[in-house]
Amino acid sequence: MRCTLSTHPTSAGARRRLLAAIGATALLVSACAGEDADAPTDDVEVEDDDLDDEPDDGDADDADEGGDADADDVDDADAGEDAFPATVTDSRGVDVEIAERPERIVSLSPTHTEILFAIGADEQVHAVDDQSDYPDDAPITDLSGFEPNIEAIADEDPDLVIAAFDPGGMADDLEGLGIDVLIFDTATNIDEALEQYEATGVAVGHADAGEQLATDTREDMEQLAADAPEASLAYYHELDEFLYTATSQTFIGEVYGLFGLENVADPADEDGSGFPQLSEEYIVEENPDLIFLAGAGASAPDEVADRPGWDTITAVQEGNLIEVDSDIASRWGPRIVEFAETVRDAMDDAA
Repeated sequence: MRCTLSTHPTSAGARRRLLAAIGATALLVSACAGEDADAPTDDVEVEDDDLDDEPDDGDADDADEGGDADADDVDDADAGEDAFPATVTDSRGVDVEIAERPERIVSLSPTHTEILFAIGADEQVHAVDDQSDYPDDAPITDLSGFEPNIEAIADEDPDLVIAAFDPGGMADDLEGLGIDVLIFDTATNIDEALEQYEATGVAVGHADAGEQLATDTREDMEQLAADAPEASLAYYHELDEFLYTATSQTFIGEVYGLFGLENVADPADEDGSGFPQLSEEYIVEENPDLIFLAGAGASAPDEVADRPGWDTITAVQEGNLIEVDSDIASRWGPRIVEFAETVRDAMDDAA
């Protein structure tokens, strides 16, 4: 994913802007069994003579518990019209030219709703989809990212739509109406997530804040991993009652990997999907030290403890059954720091 900014107006960009009478956006929510739209993204590159070469100084202490950068602490000199036109290459490989700073953003991606608010673009967010339940003041609507209604999206009169996937060719339909659309696929690793923070910042005129958020999030997570006890522990991450899980090759698994934890599901992922379904017998035999119950359909700790044969598992015997907010665990926004804190705390308890 490549982002470039230029300060040279183009007539084509102006015409697109004049056509933008409507708008839309799309969402990706991990579906049953934790299916993940794994699409690789390239490094983000930002080019703009009007931007500082480096983000403002800051450290992990400047971020809140969710890893959100405080937009007031960032000298966002690029937040005005001087930062436009801007070109962002999204996960489709499409170079999206944004002629002017967006002021009526529609987000159909809960993750990007969180990113937009974290970088100080909240006043530019006009509407969000029915799954964007955080932060509390997000302008939630009944728009759907699963089954997007082009007319309903257009009725919001957006100048930019941000989505996590593109069901039914939604992006083409909206672009045909003159609406700018960015599709940012589900991040498959931490680097991709942070690149999307930066790309989103460029797209909405908060490039410095996007870079700062990425920097603070990385530093916070690295510090949490450094503070964790050195212990050889195995874990099982449960997505639902049908025992679907996530391996080390997923975004979720990479977070655990920062702490040196062993994923018991890795040997069972024969087709490399990243989300295999395990059997109860397999999990009992692998005997994880920690069990994280993180999916929307995951069982409660007492239900897990009552499963036949599970009383022999170390995690059950020692009470290391950890409930994790499914939204925080499934989204790749700045609250991944909270997820990492949960992992670190669980390791502290188990060590």
